[in-house]
Amino acid sequence: MEFKDYYTVMGLARDAAPDDIKRAYRKLSRKYHPDVSKEKDAEARFKQLGEAYEVLKDPEKRTAYDQLGQHWKEGQEFRPPPGWNAGAEHAGRSAPRDFPAGDGGDYSDFFESLFRQGFATGGGSRAGAAGHRASFSAAGEDRHAKILIDLEDAYSGATRTISLRVPEVDTQGQVSHHEHQISFSVPKGIRAGQHIRLAGQGAPGVGGGGAGDLYLDVEFKPHLLYRVDQRDVYLDLPVAPWEAALGANVEAPTPTGRVEVTVPPGSAAGRKLRLKGRGLPGSTPGDFYFVLQIAVPAADSDSGKAFYESMARQFNTFKPRAKLEGQP
Repeated sequence: MEFKDYYTVMGLARDAAPDDIKRAYRKLSRKYHPDVSKEKDAEARFKQLGEAYEVLKDPEKRTAYDQLGQHWKEGQEFRPPPGWNAGAEHAGRSAPRDFPAGDGGDYSDFFESLFRQGFATGGGSRAGAAGHRASFSAAGEDRHAKILIDLEDAYSGATRTISLRVPEVDTQGQVSHHEHQISFSVPKGIRAGQHIRLAGQGAPGVGGGGAGDLYLDVEFKPHLLYRVDQRDVYLDLPVAPWEAALGANVEAPTPTGRVEVTVPPGSAAGRKLRLKGRGLPGSTPGDFYFVLQIAVPAADSDSGKAFYESMARQFNTFKPRAKLEGQP
């Protein structure tokens, strides 16, 4: 997908004040509103405008977008860098007040990829859902923050502290930030994509209403050894050619400690050896898989070269690319 420069869409400088953003939106929304505009691309421009305003009017979304956008230009091929918004707290999406929700239409894949975690909110309503304005509520909004945890924490559970960048808007409309630290428990067996709910840690309510909740959206940090698929965990296990051919017992690591693995004779690269129930814990625990990889010694000595030459003579009928030629 393409990167969208929301400042360009609204004709604004990157240091535009909140009042400038509001004025630009009101001016351009009147110009491109599909009910009144005669521009050929009015509907598409109006949707882009609503999306840009949704990000730039919100101090939290704008701050996160500014941090990311400094590395990208309009129209460049874009994928969000892993963990780009870790620890950035953001609230849910609500429709611009100038027009009913739904007038702005669907949001782009670019917007969804950056801010989709903020849709489950307490105070806003998703645009296009019913064509109504967001209703007032005295309760505080729920907020979301992305966190990265270690795989080992999901195996055993842990207590961790997150430092959130919390935006504050002063009387002049300028945004500043302070660090807000919260301790929380990582439940044993939690998976990527699940949430940790911290009651009452969201946005404060209005007029005595209770504060919303903070949802920590969980992802795993990239691991040097393991990769995770739902509750199953995988490790690429290097074995020597003779260990794969003749069979062997080798020692290998897992998140819960080292184990002895039996490599059956005649094993090929890519073969999976399963430890049932040794994946992520849960009511139905996942499995742990060793994926065999053949580690080939280098022929960097005369004796090594001689060994490979003798192998070539010994296995002169072996055809490693037979399947490429349609042979069994």
